[in-house]
Order: sequence, then C-alpha cells, then structure tokens
Amino acid sequence: MSTSPRLGSKVRALRGREGLTQKALAARLGISASYLNLIEHNRRPLPAELLLRLAGMFEIDLQAFAAEDDGRLGDDLVEAWSASGVPDLELTPSVLEGLADSHAQAARAMLDLFRAHHRTQQSMRTMAERFAMPGEAAEELGRGLLPTEDVTDFLGAAENHFPTLEAAAERLWSSAELEPDNLYGGLVRHLAERHAVTVRLVPVGREAGKVRRFDPTKRVLTLSRKLRPRTVNFQLALQIGLLAHREELGSLVEAGRLKSTDSETLATLALGNYFAGAVLMPYGPFLEEAREKRYDIELLGHRFRTSFEQVCHRMTTLRRPGAEGIPLHFIRVDIAGNIIKQFSVSGIRFPRFGAGCSLWNVYRCFQQPGRIRTQVSRMPDGGRFFCLATTIRRGLGGYKDEHTIQAIGMGCRAEHARGMVYSDGIDIDNGAADVRIGVTCRLCDRKGCAQRAFPALATPLRVTLDERGVSPFEG
Repeated sequence: MSTSPRLGSKVRALRGREGLTQKALAARLGISASYLNLIEHNRRPLPAELLLRLAGMFEIDLQAFAAEDDGRLGDDLVEAWSASGVPDLELTPSVLEGLADSHAQAARAMLDLFRAHHRTQQSMRTMAERFAMPGEAAEELGRGLLPTEDVTDFLGAAENHFPTLEAAAERLWSSAELEPDNLYGGLVRHLAERHAVTVRLVPVGREAGKVRRFDPTKRVLTLSRKLRPRTVNFQLALQIGLLAHREELGSLVEAGRLKSTDSETLATLALGNYFAGAVLMPYGPFLEEAREKRYDIELLGHRFRTSFEQVCHRMTTLRRPGAEGIPLHFIRVDIAGNIIKQFSVSGIRFPRFGAGCSLWNVYRCFQQPGRIRTQVSRMPDGGRFFCLATTIRRGLGGYKDEHTIQAIGMGCRAEHARGMVYSDGIDIDNGAADVRIGVTCRLCDRKGCAQRAFPALATPLRVTLDERGVSPFEG
C-alpha cells in the first residue's frame, strides 16, 4: 500500500530541516539514495512502511504529514502564479509545491495575495466597463474572497458529505411518518404540527419575482405555483432544515471558519439544501438504487421524483464510510464558460483562477443541447477520468419568460467508469482514444493544441515572423 505521491516534497523538506543529505537519510531508511531521490521528486510513491519509519525517526504527526491539504494548496499556488502575469521570476511548479509543503502558512498568505491581485484586476476591468456605460450604478468591489469561492472550499474540505445532516434527514422520515407517494402532504403536515408553519401556494406573479418567502412572525411559508412539484417538496424540506436544525447548521458553519458573514449565510443555505436533498433522496435507498440502475441519472430522477441536477448533486454526497458510492465530481458552467458550481471527490482538478480547458465535454455539449456527451479525459499528470455532460434549461416562467441554458458535467476516475451506465460501448482501457485535456491553458504544457488560448507557464512564449504552429503561441 502506498500513500499519495505528492508526499515527495514533504520528505525533501523534512530532510532539509534535519540537515541530512539524501545519502544519509537513505541509509537510515534502509533504501538507496537513488530511490529516495525518485520519492522526493514524486516519481515514486512513498510506501507506508517508509512513512512509518520517518514518523518514528523524527517524531512527526503522521496524520498531518500525510494530509493531502498541502497538495491542494500547492496546486492552487501553481495555478494562481500562472494566472498572475508576474514576469521575470523563475518560480517553477516544483518550487511552489515545495513552498506549500514546507511553509504552508507562507504559501497560504501568498495565495491570498494572488487572490487580492486577481480581484483587483477584475475590479479594474469592471470599472472600465462601467465608465464606458454611463448611467449604470457602481457596486462595491474587491472586498475579499468571494463568498461562493469560500463556500466551495468549505464543502470541498468536507468532501461534500455531512453525516449529521444525513442522520437528521433519516430521523425526519420516521418522526414525520413520511410516505414516498405523498411526500408533499407529509412535509406540509410536519411543518404545521411541529413548527406551526402554514404553507401557501400563490398564483404566478403574486410575489413580484419571489418564488419562496418565509415570514417568521406570521409563520407562513409562501411558494409560487411557478415551482414544479419536485421543487416545492425541496423547498418544504429546506424550510424544515432551517427551522429544526438551525443550531446544527450553525455549528457546522462555525467549524468551517468562513471568511465573511455573507459566506456564513451562503454556507448555511448550502447545508440546508444538502439536508433537503437528503430528505428527498434518503441515503440508503438512493445508494441502493444508484448501484442497481448503474447511476442512470434520469431513472433515479423518476424513482425519487427529483430533477436531473438534484440527482447529480446527491450522487456526489455518497461518502458514508462502509457505504460509499462512486467518487464523483460535479461542475456547472454557463455558456460564457464561467464555473458556477463545482465539487470534486473524484480527484479531478478544476480551475480556481480563470477559464477551464475548452476541450472538456462540459463546454462542448453546448454544441448539441440536450444530448449527454461522454468523454475519457487524460490530464497532463496522466490521471484518467470518465466524464459525462449535458445541457439543462433553467427557468420558471412561461413561453415569454427568459430561460437560460447551462451545462452540467459529472465524472469519476476511469477505473470506476464501469459502474456507470454511460460507459457502455466505450473502450475505457483504450488509452489511445483519450481526450487530452488540462486544467487551464497556463498550467497545460502540451504541444500542438489548436485550442490553446494562452501560452503555457512552463514554456517561454516564442513568436516569430516566419513560422507559426497550430496555435499562435507555438512558433
């Protein structure tokens, strides 16, 4: 058994702290210096037995040493540096990853500076656009980490799984005596009997654009008839979560150490939504059906009377120890390429600064709206992922109301693909058919990519007057 290959830089930092040469440390570990060199440069994994020896020799906290947080920190730092545009400083990815491993606090401070720099650039562009458009009201800009980014980090740290909320959802089914065939009636009855809340469904347009409103004084929950029945049930379960489990939600948010009040409010709502999803799709029955139906999203939606996106969200939360589902990632983007929401339990890396790779099928599915597209993707580090994506039409109004088209992407590591119905007919093991994608252009050093929009961080920009490659950034 081996631990994460990203531990190499930690071993190197530990050896430097102890003032040992590679030869000296290798001798103490009972391995060759050349083998230690491969470990330190992440070309060989650090075996568990060697990790235990290191812990015994230097009295290190094994759990902290083996944690993957610094690996994610290193990835974020490399990406931030690639997007910063700071010239003439030769900080290679290995140097930045080493900084994250050996000086995590300094690396986080550096990452915060990059984020501030990125926000300042965004603010300057926004203000320039506003000056070019007289009459538009100005907004307060650059106030720190965006709440959406903060909450994404919070959910990611928990792998988007909250056992206490799962247990609370299961208790609700028992205490409220809910029935799958009349979930609406059971939830309305529970709100009335346990929380003295009256539910009112009002005609379209009555609430001036609001589809949900709760009056805590009058104890009235008002829902628009614009909402589909499955969404009405979701909103009822959300309201129960906000009322019955506010203290628990608050404890989870407090433990997350979010950066602002807005982040805390958004995180509370995200956890309330999590609870609602767990009520509509109870963990045990949902996992059983997912395995039986091989993660067929539409069939699961029919079974639990939920939407395509609700099923996708729920599938990412199946991380209960001893009853895990396939580790999945989730991403939702708009037609402009903006990443609106993301979770990654599969291990695939999403961009944090800038746009993603245009070769991802989640972007390409806009070319064929409504069709589920599949793709076996290979990342620059060799990681292989099976991905599926489709567009969804969002809107609550009628024919004349505006609707938006967004895309949802899901996926897992290639070795788990056979558990999903969408892999049928695809030669998963045929690496020659993989689509070679990256995180962002700046982090991808592949040559000959016609989709490249920016030069790679690791490759100097070479533009000549006499020659041009498949992209303008390859002379």
